[in-house]
Amino acid sequence: METTCHPTLQFSTCVGLERIGRKLNDLLTYPHQRCNKTYSFRVSNLSDSQRRSCSALHGQSSVGLLRSCKASRGTTLEPGHCHASCDGNWLLKHKAQEVASFLDGRCIFLVGMMGSGKTTVGKVLSDALGYSFVDSDRIVEQSLGGTSVRQIFKQCGETFFRDIESEALRKLSLMPKQVVATGGGSVVRPINWKYMRQGITVWLDVPLDALARRIAAVGTDSRPLIQFESGDPYTKAFMGLFTLSRKRTEAYSHADARVSLQRIAATLNLDDIADITPTAIAIEVLVQIENFLECQGDLSMRMFP
Repeated sequence: METTCHPTLQFSTCVGLERIGRKLNDLLTYPHQRCNKTYSFRVSNLSDSQRRSCSALHGQSSVGLLRSCKASRGTTLEPGHCHASCDGNWLLKHKAQEVASFLDGRCIFLVGMMGSGKTTVGKVLSDALGYSFVDSDRIVEQSLGGTSVRQIFKQCGETFFRDIESEALRKLSLMPKQVVATGGGSVVRPINWKYMRQGITVWLDVPLDALARRIAAVGTDSRPLIQFESGDPYTKAFMGLFTLSRKRTEAYSHADARVSLQRIAATLNLDDIADITPTAIAIEVLVQIENFLECQGDLSMRMFP
């Protein structure tokens, strides 16, 4: 893949979970502990207020950034912290602009269990990156004249559906600048990983309890693989998800990056994962993509031509 070099990079407003930074005049340097590398960024193209916000966030992890964004939603912070200018949407846009320059148009494939928020987060992420958003299930349905996924399973079986799904992913892998929300079972076929590896794969890891509550709230009728005969909606959803997770969790772990909602909730002191905003999740997706690219050497190629 052809790459281009930029002599000056923008300041990273959202340093990763494993980074430690320090500001020297207009130059930010920080080591990446996992990759055993040190990177430098020059502060540029920021207004005075944005620069002050970044300085307040500087030295914090991406979790520190999310805490500041959470607090900025109407809460006055103590001096020395990020104030109202640290708006979650601005941070998302700025981080997306920064990461987009390293993506070179590569697609982002979101993987994870049904109900993990791939569609919701994918739309937020695509808007921030200036990408198109695609739901692979909808592509499958459109290719069969609008027949629903549930009906495809019922009339033709899962194998037929997976064949059409693989063909959809093959075509999507050839198109640049897309955020793709994949079907929950797309990871079970090795050929699909070949297609998704043309871009970057991100696993949205959500605890089963939270998934079951989400699915139970809207019903399981549209979920052909969660069909238990007895039990309340939550129990049906949980048991179905538990069975599927035993088959899929190892496959999800092959993704290039992982975003743990349980970890985000704990860091933000949230009792309920449902209280995490899609914007906060999208920011963390971008941070983890950046971590992956750094460890792959994509960023170092740009910074040290």
